Amino acid sequence: MAITRQVITSLQRDGTDALGTRTVAMKIVDESIVSGSLLTVESNHFCILKSRGAVLNVYETGQYQLQTPDKPLVGSVVQGFFGGSSPWVYEVIYINRSKLLVRNEGIATSAEMAEMSYVVDYYIHIDSKQEALDLITHMPFAGAVIDTKEIADYAGPAIEQAINQIIQVTKMENINERISDVREAVKLHLTDFLKVYGIMLNDLKVLIMPRDERMRELISLQAIGLSPIEAVRYYLALRMADKGLVSAPNAAAGVPFNIGGQPTGFYPLGDEVGATR
Repeated sequence: MAITRQVITSLQRDGTDALGTRTVAMKIVDESIVSGSLLTVESNHFCILKSRGAVLNVYETGQYQLQTPDKPLVGSVVQGFFGGSSPWVYEVIYINRSKLLVRNEGIATSAEMAEMSYVVDYYIHIDSKQEALDLITHMPFAGAVIDTKEIADYAGPAIEQAINQIIQVTKMENINERISDVREAVKLHLTDFLKVYGIMLNDLKVLIMPRDERMRELISLQAIGLSPIEAVRYYLALRMADKGLVSAPNAAAGVPFNIGGQPTGFYPLGDEVGATR
C-alpha cells in the first residue's frame, strides 16, 4: 500500500475524457488509493467508491478528499501481515451521465417468412445517483469498462421480441405502414428493460428493410411508380447495363432485340435459296 496521497481523475494527460462517447462506466482498482486521496468528478460524471464489494459513497460533480477506514502509515504495516497485499482495496467507478448512442441490428421475419433486417438507434443516459447504483448492481463488469456495445448485447433480446410481435403477423408490403406501431412497441419494451439497470431511454429510431439486396432494389423501383412487372424489367435492364449488354434498353421497354435490320415481310423459300433441291 502506498503511503502517499494521489489525485484520482477521469481526465487523461492530454485532457481528453477517458470515458468518451462509448463508455458507460469505468472502474479503477488501485492499491495506491488511500484515505486523503483527492477524487475529481467531472460535470458529466457520477463517481462511486467501493471497498470489498460495499458501496462507501456516491459523488456528484466536484473534488473530494476520500475518507476511508484505512490509515496509510498503519496500512503499510498491516500490509506486511497479508503477504504484501493490501487488505483495503478500493474501487473508484466513474459513471457517464452524457447521452450515449447505442445501435442494435438483427433479423426478423414477415408474415410470408421473408427475412427483414432491422436497425434500432437510441440514446441512453444515467440520470441520478440511485440509477448509477442500479447500473453497477445489476450489470457486472466483464473488464475495466462497461461500453455501449455491452448495453446493446443486453437489450438485443428485448428489442427482437418487440419487433417480431408485429412483423411476424404483417405482410412485407405493409410493414412500412406499421413502422409507428413497431417503434412504440420497441420503446415500451426497451424502457421497461433498461429501467432495471438504471438506464433512461431517450430518442429512438427504427428502420426495417428486406434483408435481400435484390428485394430492396425491386421495392425501390416500385416506390417511383412502377408496377411490379415493370420493376422486374427495369431491375433486369439495370443488371444487363452493368454487364455492358446493348440489349438493356430493350429489356427495360419489354421489346425484343434483333441483330441486323428489322424483318420487313415474309418471303417464300424457292430455288434461289436451294430449299427445293
